[in-house]
Amino acid sequence: MEINERFPDEQLLAMSTASWYAHFVNYLATGSIPSHWEKKRRQRFMAQVKQYIWDEPDLFKIGLDQVIRRCIPDTEVLQVLTHAHSSACGGHFSGQKTGYRVLQCGFYWPTIFKDACEFARNCLNCQKMGSISKRDEMPLQPILVVEIFDVWGIDFMGPFPSSNGFLYILVAVDYVSKWIEAIPTRTNDHSVVYKFVQSNIFARFGIPRVIISDGGSHFKNFNFGKLLRWYNVNHRIATPYHPQTSGQVEVSNRQIKEILMKTVRTDRKDWSSKLDDALWAYRTAYKTPIGTTPYRLVYGKGCHLPMELAHQAHWAIKTVNADYDEAGRIRKLQLSEIEEIRDEAYECASAYKDKLKKVHDAKIRKRTFEAGQKVWLYNSRLKLFAGKLKSKWMGPYVITRVGRFGDVDIEDIHTNTKQTVNGHRLKPYLEGNDINTLEIDKVGYILHPVNEEQA
Repeated sequence: MEINERFPDEQLLAMSTASWYAHFVNYLATGSIPSHWEKKRRQRFMAQVKQYIWDEPDLFKIGLDQVIRRCIPDTEVLQVLTHAHSSACGGHFSGQKTGYRVLQCGFYWPTIFKDACEFARNCLNCQKMGSISKRDEMPLQPILVVEIFDVWGIDFMGPFPSSNGFLYILVAVDYVSKWIEAIPTRTNDHSVVYKFVQSNIFARFGIPRVIISDGGSHFKNFNFGKLLRWYNVNHRIATPYHPQTSGQVEVSNRQIKEILMKTVRTDRKDWSSKLDDALWAYRTAYKTPIGTTPYRLVYGKGCHLPMELAHQAHWAIKTVNADYDEAGRIRKLQLSEIEEIRDEAYECASAYKDKLKKVHDAKIRKRTFEAGQKVWLYNSRLKLFAGKLKSKWMGPYVITRVGRFGDVDIEDIHTNTKQTVNGHRLKPYLEGNDINTLEIDKVGYILHPVNEEQA
């Protein structure tokens, strides 16, 4: 074939690489515009090209602040962001500050701030910083129990100032009726728990189906475990970093503590004698989740308080001398209505917890975990033993199983050790921005800048 020796002069400086500023360079060097462009695109291009200066082999842009900046090609974007963010003088600032630093250094490309934010988000050192908040919690999973006295939560409170030799309070609460049982104790060992469960729960309310407690040695021991196995009671343990598993006990503890704080003397050494009064105040108080009082839910009628006699309530004036037969008939009717009262309390609790779940889940950050995904694990021990200049996130780990109720099984990549944690303590692991290992495509955004059509 005959060799074509035609080589027009206007094509000598034409740029053929697929960079975002290819058309600007081609126009400034040769004065050519792609013929397939529409009229609006040509007008927009002619308005933009006035801001660029071609000084072979570099292209410069005059900014709105009249500062001349060099236009960075796609292949140099990663290097510039690495120097601006991760170098000795980078400081690992946020994407916004990193973008401003690039502009201050005299460089420009169209997606500076978007690329800088993505680069900072993918930085391994930056991912290990920060803490967890309520927005990072998993969706709420309320514990809704059907039968009364089926599920009990148990916990210790204290130590308190010594009151007649007592230092602790052992509290147990029923998850349906919110009925609370508590005793002052001198120690917080397993023998106290053993006797309390037998005498105050098993003997009075029957054998429960589940007992929920924390992982303390006074609950998690051989003797207590043997007792529960003998009566076929399931023992569920709440972990220290997620005490919400026994949330009803935590709420009851707080309310009993608040009542005692308001009723004890200044020296706070009479709290053991005030405990019974605090318990009756709690049992006869209206509870919003069940729509009634724990006393009425257990006994089927309201509790008469001393002030009703002191101030002559209607029943004390008119019905105190009622006929015994009539009073017995009314009492039988009330006992027959207990199941209906408990059904209404169950429906009220179900509606209340659904509404609470909706409000809670609307405030959290939506996250989904999948098997095989890499994640960071938050080290909860650093809350108690914080190390200076020490990261609170460990990893990366690989997810092996995702449970229905926020429980996630993870495996350490290096040691192959497995553990089950709450999803609250996990966050996604993003691949790091290593300039030696990552490839730079000619199409895309971060580390994949925009192509000539998108420019």
